[in-house]
Amino acid sequence: MVDILSCPIRDAPGGRTLNVTFYGVRGSTPCSCDENLRYGGNTACVVIESDGARPVILDLGTGLRFYGLTQPQDGTFSGIALVSHLHWDHVQGLPFFSPVLREGARLDVFAPGQENGLSLNDAVRTFLAPPFFPISVDSLPGTLTFTEVSNGSFELEGYHVQVASVPHVGPTVGYRVTRDGVSVAYVSDHQQPGCGSTKVSPAVLDLCDGVDMLIHDAQYTDDEFVDRNDWGHCTIDYAVTVAAQAGAKRLVLFHHDPLHDDDAIDDLLAHAVKSAAAAGLTEVIAAWEGLSVSLTPSIAR
Repeated sequence: MVDILSCPIRDAPGGRTLNVTFYGVRGSTPCSCDENLRYGGNTACVVIESDGARPVILDLGTGLRFYGLTQPQDGTFSGIALVSHLHWDHVQGLPFFSPVLREGARLDVFAPGQENGLSLNDAVRTFLAPPFFPISVDSLPGTLTFTEVSNGSFELEGYHVQVASVPHVGPTVGYRVTRDGVSVAYVSDHQQPGCGSTKVSPAVLDLCDGVDMLIHDAQYTDDEFVDRNDWGHCTIDYAVTVAAQAGAKRLVLFHHDPLHDDDAIDDLLAHAVKSAAAAGLTEVIAAWEGLSVSLTPSIAR
């Protein structure tokens, strides 16, 4: 993973800061190779940190391992995980998260309920257990809790968390995390309704309405989407459409396709910037591993 780089939106005094750091930005599968060095090859993991509050981890992909290396290894770690869904690229990092390999550490995991009456607790214990993995959840020395979430909102230790169902393959949600008036929306996997469609779920638009930062699925080009239009994702242009329709203040392209190397993402970002300008959206970033963005109330508005 590249070194952490601070990327404040603009200088401004005062206000409690939300620091948003990207540890994994890929979708589908890890894809570390020379061609992906600048953007990185680890799967979804974004961390929100703010003074006086526990860290909030958005998804538990392979980037989680690198976040863990920055945290206490003595059993004092305590964090919150908001998981969008249980596909492997969003949970694969969990057993490699070194802080919970110590007694006393705690990770409280929130994720959508599953289909066919399967509880979140049982679902996690199904994939994190032999023969799929050599140890079980209960073998981890730290404490893990699992809480199901659905459409709605709740207060969580200084954060206001809004949850909305997002069209994808299987139960999937997006999150909006707000503190002191600063908001970050996370829509990692979003099924575009069809080729060229600009229709967006009202629930998603409400989740992203006026948000200071929207982290959004941007997996496919238009040409790729033709053959993968039912794979649960969307095009770069659709990500811009969602941000523009919701009135998001800035868009972060995320969940990069494993076939898109650094040069390809550069090109896609340039295309997105042009599309965004035409739609009235002034700020677009392509997420890379190590990107850290600081938002305060005075600069987020």
